[in-house]
Amino acid sequence: MTSNEQSKVIPNGPAIARRWFLQQCGVGLGTLALHQLLGGSAVAQAADPLAVQAPHFAPKAKHVIYLFMAGAPSQLELLDYKPQLVKHDGTLPPPELLENYRAAFIDPNSRLLGTRFNFSQHGQSGAWVSELLPHFASIVDDVTIVKSMTTDAFNHAPGQLLMSTGSQQFGRPSFGAWASYGLGTENRDLPSFVVFSSGSKGPSAGSAVWSSGFLPTVHEGCLFRTSGDPVLYLSNPDGIDDTVQRDTLDAIGSLNKRRLDVMGDPEIATRINSFELAFRMQSSAPELMDIANEPADVLEMYGAKPGEPSFANNCILARRMVERGVRFVQLFHEAWDQHGNLRNDLKKNCQDTDQACAALVKDLKARGMLDDTIVIWGGEFGRTPMVQGDGDDGRDHHPNAFTTWLAGGGFKPGITWGESDDLGFNVGSGKVHVHDLHATLLHQLGFDHERFTYNFQGLDARLTGVEPARVVREIIA
Repeated sequence: MTSNEQSKVIPNGPAIARRWFLQQCGVGLGTLALHQLLGGSAVAQAADPLAVQAPHFAPKAKHVIYLFMAGAPSQLELLDYKPQLVKHDGTLPPPELLENYRAAFIDPNSRLLGTRFNFSQHGQSGAWVSELLPHFASIVDDVTIVKSMTTDAFNHAPGQLLMSTGSQQFGRPSFGAWASYGLGTENRDLPSFVVFSSGSKGPSAGSAVWSSGFLPTVHEGCLFRTSGDPVLYLSNPDGIDDTVQRDTLDAIGSLNKRRLDVMGDPEIATRINSFELAFRMQSSAPELMDIANEPADVLEMYGAKPGEPSFANNCILARRMVERGVRFVQLFHEAWDQHGNLRNDLKKNCQDTDQACAALVKDLKARGMLDDTIVIWGGEFGRTPMVQGDGDDGRDHHPNAFTTWLAGGGFKPGITWGESDDLGFNVGSGKVHVHDLHATLLHQLGFDHERFTYNFQGLDARLTGVEPARVVREIIA
C-alpha cells in the first residue's frame, strides 16, 4: 500500500488501511464489517458529504456573508475616531509604545498622522462614523462594531490566511469550508460555499483563502465570475445536448460509485458531486446571476447596474444565494492597501463599497433574513497611527488594533465593543483575537469550537488552532 493510501481518512472514522485489510486479507464480509465499524453516519457522510448536518447545539445563524476588505482598510479614517491622534499629528509616538514593536515597511519612529476626515455620531447608539461612510452611518443601530481586533500577522498573505483559515500557513481549511463541512447545504443546485472577487486584484494569498485544505474538496469555495459563464465551461460545447451529457454523466457516475463503495475515499464522493452539481447549475446559475429581474428600487438601493461587474452587484448576488440556501458567501474586494495616496484611494474604495454594504444589511432585514444570516465586514489587519513616507498620505500595516463589524445572526445590534488606546496603537480594552472571532462565529452557527474538529495526520485539527480562544459572549444577544 502506498503512503498516500495510508494517509487517507474517513471523517470521524478509521484510516483506509483497515478497509484494505478487511477486504483484501480474506477476513470475509469485509464491507459489512466495515460499515459496522464506521457506523451509519460516517458512511452516509462519506457518500453524501453535503447532507444537512446537525451542529452541537441550536444555532442562531444558518448562513454567513463575509465582506472581506482585502488589503486592510484604515480603521483610523473610517470607524475608530481618535481626537488625541489628531491633536498630536506630526509628533513622534511616545517611546514606551514602540517597545518590541515590529512594523512591516516603516520606521516605528515615524511621526503620528491624524485623520483628515470628519467624524460624527449617528443613530441611537451614538456610534462615531467617518464622513466617508454615509450609508453605513444609517445602519449603525443594526450592527455590532468591534474596535479591539488584533492579529499575529503584519503582511497581507499571512494575514489573509490567518483571518480566513486560522493559520498563517497554507494548506488549512477556510472558515467557509468549515461551515460547509459542519452544516452541509440546503440547496443541491448550487455550491455550499461561493466566492466573488472585485477590486483592483484578487486576494494576496490567492485561492488558499477559500480552500478546503485537508477537508474533502467538496467543501472548497467555488469562485463565481460576474460576466460570461459563472463558472468556466459551464455551458455545453457545440454538438452536445442535455441528453448526451446526462448519459455521459450517468456512465461516469456509475463507475465512480463502484469505486466509492470499494474505497470509501471522500474525494471520490467529491468528484461525483462536482459532476452532478455542474449539470444542475446549468439550469440554476443563469437565473441566479441575472439581477436584471430585481426591482428597480432594490438595484438603486445597492447602486447596482445589471451587466456591469461591481462589488454592488456581488452584494445582491450574495443575498440571492443565501435566499436560495447557499451556506456561505464570501466577497473579496482587494483595494485597501494605502501605503500612499490614502485620502483619494479611501474615497474611491468607500464609494465602491459603502452603499452596497449598508443596502445588504437593510435588504436582509426587510426580508426577515438577517436573524439567521451573519454579515461580517473587515480586513486582515489595520493601519498604523504613524505616517508612511515623507508626506502625510499613507499608513503601514498594523496588527495591534483594528476594527470590524458584524450584523445579524444573533449579535447585539447597536453596540460598540472594545476600544483601542488614545492613539489607536494598541487595544485598550475588550481584546478580540482572530481566534476569538472565529470561536464566536462558530458558536453562532451552533458549534463548540473546541469540539468542532477533523482528524488529520493523527491530530484533531480545528479552525481556532491550539492556542486558547474564547467566545466573546459580550457581543451576543
